[in-house]
Amino acid sequence: MSSVRVAVPRKGRPLEAVLERFVRDAPTEIADRVDDVISTLQYEKAVTKGTVEADRPVYDRLAHYSDATDRYHPEFTLLRDAREGMPRRVVFDAITLPLDGTDVQLVGREEPFRALRKHEFALGFDSADLVLEEVVELRGNPLTSLAEVNERIDPHDTDVRLVDGLGDTVHHTLLATHEVRSDASIHTDTLDRSFVAEYEGPLCISPRYERLVEAVIGTDALDGVEFVYPNGEPEEEAAIADAGLGVYLTVTGSTARDHGLHVGERLFPSETVLLANERELDEAAESVIDSLFAAPAASD
Repeated sequence: MSSVRVAVPRKGRPLEAVLERFVRDAPTEIADRVDDVISTLQYEKAVTKGTVEADRPVYDRLAHYSDATDRYHPEFTLLRDAREGMPRRVVFDAITLPLDGTDVQLVGREEPFRALRKHEFALGFDSADLVLEEVVELRGNPLTSLAEVNERIDPHDTDVRLVDGLGDTVHHTLLATHEVRSDASIHTDTLDRSFVAEYEGPLCISPRYERLVEAVIGTDALDGVEFVYPNGEPEEEAAIADAGLGVYLTVTGSTARDHGLHVGERLFPSETVLLANERELDEAAESVIDSLFAAPAASD
């Protein structure tokens, strides 16, 4: 049986989305094992946040989780949380899953995209946001979809390309207060990129998304706009309400509306994507791509 190593996130919803994709047609035994991985990580997240009390010391839990009984048993490791006063956190390390005749070893990495850029893997999963933040070219016109990403990657910068998304989507969305939305100097009825092009003033964003926002709005539309940041506000929607206009990740927009904000255009999808280093691809890796994005098997 051939084998392929794939870099994946160590925790969070992106890892869950990857695991769920790999076992959508898997035997019940393998699917149950992946469910246990997801449940373990959710439990450890709750322990880290202090919402549940651990039933045993962290090293005892780690030994229990990683007690390998066969080649498909998951492994975990400890990650020190960077936040002050937070404990070490149990996170995903690795698991091998069978996929259409190929053993796929999912390997946890803090930065899967960067591991691919360094040619450590042929395949990996990471947030589409990180690709925009690191390698896409900024242009006057906006980047509006995942399908456009590869065309804006300089081949001299990296061999990594976006293959497809997993659909675990939230959106970077334009939000505005009623006062800004009804500004008489702006001659558009829609809260979208054309609104930003006419707007002059502060635009509240997370500082880690500055380059992403420039890419998805387009640099031409940002003339006269000044980026401002939440600066410790407990909720980013509150900071956007103070600024008047902003971009934030939303699903339904209900929290934004609770802060008196109008929900405007969905500027760009934020989802987990499969990435490939084209220089490292081989037949086995190509077969993994084909299997992951084939239509799901029909149920009886």
